[in-house]
Amino acid sequence: MSATIVVLGSFNLDMITTMERLPQPGETVQGRRFSTGPGGKGSNQAVAAARLGADVSFVGRIGQDPWGDVALTCWQEEGVNSEHVGRDAELATGVAPIWVDDAGENAIVCALGANLGLTREHVDAAVDRIAAADILVLQLEVPLETVAHALNLAQKLEVPCILNPAPAQALTPEMLALASWLTPNETELATLYGEAPTDLRPLVTRRGHTLIQTMGAAGARWATQDGSGQVPAFEVEVLDTTGAGDAFNGGLAVALAEGQALEEALRFANAVAALSVTRPGTAPAMPRRADVEALLAGG
Repeated sequence: MSATIVVLGSFNLDMITTMERLPQPGETVQGRRFSTGPGGKGSNQAVAAARLGADVSFVGRIGQDPWGDVALTCWQEEGVNSEHVGRDAELATGVAPIWVDDAGENAIVCALGANLGLTREHVDAAVDRIAAADILVLQLEVPLETVAHALNLAQKLEVPCILNPAPAQALTPEMLALASWLTPNETELATLYGEAPTDLRPLVTRRGHTLIQTMGAAGARWATQDGSGQVPAFEVEVLDTTGAGDAFNGGLAVALAEGQALEEALRFANAVAALSVTRPGTAPAMPRRADVEALLAGG
C-alpha cells in the first residue's frame, strides 16, 4: 500500500538562467540559457513524493494566469491531487527567478504572490484529506500563521508532520515543538537556534521529536533525545543544486510514511537528493523510484 502524503505549501514558476558565475552586486554578467518550469518548495516536494510512488495531495494557492495553468498541468501529469488548490482573483501565481552558475550553485529571489493568500480557512477545507494522511509536509513560503494552524490541526488529528523551515526565518519554540521531524539546512538551523552547533542533541527538547540537518555533499545528521548520528551523501556529478532540499524532504516523507527506520529513511532521502542535482531544474529534476532504488543498490 502506497504512502499517503499531504503537502501544504507553495507553487512558484521557476525562471532559470544559467551563467558562468553569479554576479556581484551592481554587476551585469552574460547569461547562457533561459528556461521556465514548475517549482516552489511545496510543489517540488509533492512532485518528488509522487514520483516515488506516494499518493500525494497538495494544498495551496495559485493565480488566475498562465503560470497557474502550468501548475495545474504539472500536478495532473505527475498524479498530484490538486482538489484543495484555489485560484486567487487578485494575486498572481508566485515566481522564482533563479541564477545557476557552472559549479551548480544558485541564487534565488521569490515573489510569492498567491502563495501569501493561503489562509487557515483553506487548511480547514482540507481537513478530511489531512486526517487521512500518513504524514503532512510543510515549508515556509506561505504565511506563518497558516503553517502554525496546519501544525496544530495535524496534532489534533494525530497526523505527524515534517516541517522544512525554509526559507530561513525565526519560529517560536511552540511552533517548532509541533513538528515530528524538523529539517533545516545549516543556515536555517542557525536562524532557528542562533547557532549551528556541533551537537544537535541539546536542541531536541521533547521525546518523539527528531531534528535533521541537511548538509549537502556531507549528507544529513540527526538527533533525538535518545541518540544522534550522520548519514553520508552519495557521490554524484553535480549539475544544479536547486531543489535538492525539496527532493530530500519529499524522499524523507515517503520513506518515513512507508515505515522505514530513521537512518534508512535518511539514506533514501539522500539518494533522492543526489539524483536531483544531476539534472537541471527543480520539479523536472525529481527522480523516479526505480532510479533511486538503483542508486541505493549500487551505493
